[in-house]
Amino acid sequence: MKGIHQLPQIILASKSPRRQELIRLLDFDFKVVLKEVDESYPEELKPEEVAVYIAEQKAKAYDGELNGEIVVTADTIVCIDDQILGKPEDAAHAVEMLQLLSGRVHRVITGVCILYKGEYNKFFDVSEVFFRKLTDEEITAYVSQYKPFDKAGAYGIQEWIGLTAIERINGSYTNVVGLPTEKLYQQLIRLVKQ
Repeated sequence: MKGIHQLPQIILASKSPRRQELIRLLDFDFKVVLKEVDESYPEELKPEEVAVYIAEQKAKAYDGELNGEIVVTADTIVCIDDQILGKPEDAAHAVEMLQLLSGRVHRVITGVCILYKGEYNKFFDVSEVFFRKLTDEEITAYVSQYKPFDKAGAYGIQEWIGLTAIERINGSYTNVVGLPTEKLYQQLIRLVKQ
């Protein structure tokens, strides 16, 4: 499959090993370049707008530094009852988040920004995730063993909790992992062919 679409070099601005693996599976030539970015956002934004806003802020850090490359940035949030769950601060916070998600439906929203030729191309994807009821013992053991402190909502769908606790998903699986590859692929091809 290598070479089906010849794209300029992609810069993936993410330290997430899950996002890196997804881009690798798309067969695109990419490198990871990281920059520190303030991830705060205006309070009045809706959850979908928050994810896109942060993704765009990440892309802006590369403005004026590119030489024909494509920058891809993303931000994933978990949302329940319009409450945004970011990354947990510590084990107690992770347990609290998982107790909130247990036995309920939540939304996973990933905002993506593609910076190419000075233009910011932004989109988002939303997936609904249905969790079964988890016991306190399961939650505590998961947090202790997997330490999900780098994950929005304190869980990774590709880990134990995803295999045992998620009853179903409405929407994209890769979006829940952290990068909606179906939409990203289409957007990248569209941009380069313009």
